[in-house]
Amino acid sequence: MSSIDWGVLVFTLVGVIAYGVIRSRGSRSMDDYLLAGQSLPWYHVGLSVMATQASAVTFLSAPGQGFADGMRFVQFYFGLPLAMVVLSVTFVPMFHKLKVFTAYEFLENRFDVRVRTLTSGLFLIQRGLSTGLSIYAPAIILSTILGWNIYWTNLLMGGIVLAYTVTGGTKAISYTHLQQMAIVTFAMALAGFLTVRMLPEGVGFVDALHVAGKAGRMNLIDLNFDPDSRYNLWSGLIGGFFLQLSYFGTDQSQVGRYLTGETIGQSRLGLLMNGLLKVPMQFLILLVGVLVFVFYQFNPAPTFFNKQETDKLKQSQYAGAYQVAEIKHQNLAAQRQKAVADMQVALEADNEAGQDAAGVVLRETDKALNVVKADVVKLIQKNNPAADTSDVNYVFLRFVLDYLPHGLIGLLIAVIFSASMGSIASAYNSLASTTVVDVYKRLVRTEADDAHYLLASRWATVGWGVFCIVVAQFANRLGSMIEAVNILGSLFYGVILGVFVVAFYVKSIGGRATFWATIIAEVFVVISWSLDLTAFLWLNVIGCLLVVGIAWVLQRMMGSTPKAQPQ
Repeated sequence: MSSIDWGVLVFTLVGVIAYGVIRSRGSRSMDDYLLAGQSLPWYHVGLSVMATQASAVTFLSAPGQGFADGMRFVQFYFGLPLAMVVLSVTFVPMFHKLKVFTAYEFLENRFDVRVRTLTSGLFLIQRGLSTGLSIYAPAIILSTILGWNIYWTNLLMGGIVLAYTVTGGTKAISYTHLQQMAIVTFAMALAGFLTVRMLPEGVGFVDALHVAGKAGRMNLIDLNFDPDSRYNLWSGLIGGFFLQLSYFGTDQSQVGRYLTGETIGQSRLGLLMNGLLKVPMQFLILLVGVLVFVFYQFNPAPTFFNKQETDKLKQSQYAGAYQVAEIKHQNLAAQRQKAVADMQVALEADNEAGQDAAGVVLRETDKALNVVKADVVKLIQKNNPAADTSDVNYVFLRFVLDYLPHGLIGLLIAVIFSASMGSIASAYNSLASTTVVDVYKRLVRTEADDAHYLLASRWATVGWGVFCIVVAQFANRLGSMIEAVNILGSLFYGVILGVFVVAFYVKSIGGRATFWATIIAEVFVVISWSLDLTAFLWLNVIGCLLVVGIAWVLQRMMGSTPKAQPQ
């Protein structure tokens, strides 16, 4: 990066962090530190909810996902708007009425302390592991740009966010989210615009979409009902609905964001805002990746996008084999460019047969290029068994560094850092609040003043920060980060949602039955995933229904009268 890029990057990040910390001064109570005094307006709530979900994984891996797999990943979010409506009607008023710090406090009132502790424990495991991935994603950037050791970079990235989270608490997080989302939206839209501008003369936005479509990248809707397909309309609407309902309704990193709303109405408006804007935002990010794919149809693309690994390969004993693979890649790329040129001619002549023929060649060369890439990956593995052999997370970053103008490079990297800081900070805060409120305050130190619990919250934030940084050190083995995060969530979210569904809607079931149903369902979900019995999105549906069904059966067998739900 140039000095201009570094200047833009540092100025943007320092400005965002300083603004959040300054605006959050005065957080002197536990309520201020964990819930911002429940004083924030709806747009604060909505943008904070969006920023918490939109981590660096989103802005690094999602364009790479669009590049490699097209637009079909957007179907993952189709169940989100409906989930926001359900949450606004049911969860939000209940949480506000009970004046809880965490979602899991409600479970003790409805069931017992065992269910509360088990459910909060499942959340802590899932969120702690996921946050490690969120730290690793931006660390990739610094590691790639500067050649830094990834382990020290993880430590730096996680430590910076930990510092201002411990200092400012929830209010600092919410104020930084406002600036982060504004910067993110502007920069990603600008990146898409400039990508189209860099296409050859005569090739506009619509032409780019045609090329992408013929290459199989505009696969926006898949109507086939296939449980083994990760992304189709039905898995998005049904599995995605259950995942989003659980994520926003039971994950403290999100619940903590909308509990900061000044009133029930402000919290509801914030969630509905998220439901309206999130799908278009994700569509835009994936589309940027598709446009980058089209750009590389007209321009030479790297055989493997992680430059660090290919540079190592060139200096290794496998350099000759890599050179052979590079030559094959260049020949296939030339064939692809000819097919794209033929496609352009056919488009201008409105020749559908010519378009189809060129599309066939594009897809065939795509497959052949993937074979060459697989050969290069094998060489990388031989040379460095610990290497990250998935380059999905590096596609957009490599494009930005190689082709975008100076200044914008710094801004886009600031975007990725800002998004990462927002989601990591929210996660640190939610992990700390759940640990202190649901474990420490309930089971360890039940009687203490507010100052003591505020100090405990800060120390819990530090402890979880260290844990998440340790997890980040092992994240390079998981492939596409955006898929890894959602797979990890699907292992827990459906089961956690099932507990809340029983709590809200099945009053005849008590704590003992729910506790054992939760354990049985979680074991089944993990086994199903390990045996690859179904696509991961369906695990959310399976986990939720299993908890409800097993708890109902156990309650009938036990025959005892459950504890009454609080009024």
